[in-house]
Order: sequence, then structure tokens, then C-alpha cells
Amino acid sequence: MAESSSLEYKPTWMVAAVCFVIILISLLAERGLNHLGKGKVPLLSTEEFHQLHILIFVVAVVHVVSCAIILVLGEARIRQWKPWEDTISNVEKGTAKDTHRHHILVLLKKHAWGYWRKAAVVSWTISFVKQFYNSVTQSEYIALREGFIIKHCQAYSQFDFHKHMMLSLERDFRHVAGISWYQWLFVVVFLTLNVEGQFSFSLNESTLFVITFHNNDIKYFIFPSRMAYVFLVIISTFSFLQLLLLVGAKLAHIIIRLAQDVDEMKKSQGQLAVKPSDEYFWFNRPRLVLDFIHFILFQNAFEIAFFFWILWTYGLHSCIMERTGYNIPRLIMGVIVQVLCSYITLPLYALVTQMGTTYEPVQVTVHSPVII
Repeated sequence: MAESSSLEYKPTWMVAAVCFVIILISLLAERGLNHLGKGKVPLLSTEEFHQLHILIFVVAVVHVVSCAIILVLGEARIRQWKPWEDTISNVEKGTAKDTHRHHILVLLKKHAWGYWRKAAVVSWTISFVKQFYNSVTQSEYIALREGFIIKHCQAYSQFDFHKHMMLSLERDFRHVAGISWYQWLFVVVFLTLNVEGQFSFSLNESTLFVITFHNNDIKYFIFPSRMAYVFLVIISTFSFLQLLLLVGAKLAHIIIRLAQDVDEMKKSQGQLAVKPSDEYFWFNRPRLVLDFIHFILFQNAFEIAFFFWILWTYGLHSCIMERTGYNIPRLIMGVIVQVLCSYITLPLYALVTQMGTTYEPVQVTVHSPVII
């Protein structure tokens, strides 16, 4: 039955008919465009179309390559947790319960004990700072691992949570490596608004004039030259760096909230286990975190690709190219986004998104000898 669906078993007249229809539609479309465009000036010349094709190609290549680099570095960071998985998997059944209890208590001591830790300002501050040092500890990993297994895989005592997490990350990152329609829409909006008049900058040696148009009124702001480039960097690249840090802080904050839930259940029910829930994700949708990461990585790749495309096509001193003092910080911020996403945000995402209510089994890949 599988072979009957192959093209080699189809009648030749059917193949020829389909080819004829495809060619006919192509010819009609070409003739129609030529007829409609007769006597009219094209919006872009052939050379300009070629340059736009190069831009699209460069953006796509830079995005895919940057995502691949982030995935490789992120998985390398996650592999550092493998000894934790091996340690807890090799614990004898008689002592496994005590080991889990120990790590749960360490988690509670770090995130739940003390009334001041439950204040929103304190917990969010801890979550933000936690990204930059020891973003995931052994106790957090083992506690979340146990909660996942109790919720979804209680029948499998030897469940390899680490392998499941890695395969889930590879599956999700296939979505990140692609480019969605709304991301291309962002590119169109960026190119549309990047014109003189709607939002323009006037630079000289002493000041920066930012001129905006609102309700037919002209408004301008004057900044000292030393503040000028800082201002420009903040309103462009920093916004997406801040969004990435917000995503990382949110993931770290979910761990804290789960620990506080365990503390409440311990007091009311005497239970010591993490309970996975969609409650603490934005709009109860763990998938939304991946969409944010997807958009941030694409925007970062677009910033880098757009700079090098202008540099290659028009040169360093082109009117499209911003001043060097502005572009260098943007490129540095792009590298920082890559590093933060690789070593902080992506590993946190791989672990914390397993705490959702829904369990999606990961199918075997050609590299995986065991079904999970």
C-alpha cells in the first residue's frame, strides 16, 4: 500500500495533466503581470529587487545559523545537569524517598521559608538576579523532576527526565528555527517606518535633536552628545534585551512560585512534591514563552543581518548606515542576547516548561535508541 502512493505508479497521463496545469497557470500569471504593467513605471528596478532578495536571504541564513548556535550551546549547558539525573536514578529505592525529601526541603528553604520571600517585589527581584548566577540548582532540578514524574509518568520509576527534556527542546526548536508570517510583518513595518520625517534624528558634535510629529505638532528634544548614542541604543536594541531578561526572570519566578505552593501544601496536606500547573505561565500558556524567544531571536538576527547587508551593499558611509558609534553598541548587544539566550534563557525554558499541565510524549529520533 505504501508503494502505490509513489509517483512512479501513477499513470503518465495524470502526471502530464498536472504538469500542464502548473505550466499554464504560470504562463497566464506572467502574461497577466506583463499586460497590467505595460506603460507603467515599476516600483523597483531589477537591481533593487535583486538587493531585496539578498536581504531576505541574509536574514533567513543569519536567523537559522544563530538559532543553531544557540541550540548547540544551550544543550551543552543542559548536559551539565546529566550527573544530577544519573545521581538520582542510581539511588536505591529505599533511600530515594529521603533523597527527594532532602532536595524538596532545600528548595523550600531557598524560596519559600520567610514571609518576606513571598512579597512580589522581593520574589521578582530574586528571580531577575538569579539568572546571572546558578540559574538552576541541583535541588531545583531534582524537585521539578520528581514533580513531573509523579504527575505524568508515575508508572515509570526509571524515567529518563533529562533525555525527555533534551528531546522536547529539539522538537520545540524546530519551530524557533523557522520564520513566521508575523516576523516578516515586523520586517515590513521596520522598513516602512525607517524613513525620514516620521521619526528623524539630527546629529552634530554637541547635541542630538529627536524630532517627532504628533497631531500635526512638531515636538523636539535636545540631548547632550554623550547621551545621544546611549539614548539611541536604549530605544532600539535594549528593548529586546530587556524582553529576553523578562522572559528569563519569568521562568525563574515560576520555580519560586512552585516552591511556595509546595510549602502551602506541606502545611495544609502534609505533601512534599512539586505540582505542575499552567497557572503561573503567561495566560496559562507555556507555549507563549517559546513564541517570545522565537521573536527575540529573529529580531536579533534581523538587526545583525540588516547591518551587514547595508555594509556589503552600500558601504560603511552610506546614508542608510547609522553612525559607527551607534552600530557598535547594537552589535555588542546582539552578541549579549545570543549568550544570555544560550546559557540562561534556553536551559531555564527547557526545564520550566516541563511543569505545564499537558504532557506531550516525545517520539524517538534517529539519534535516540530508547522510546520515551
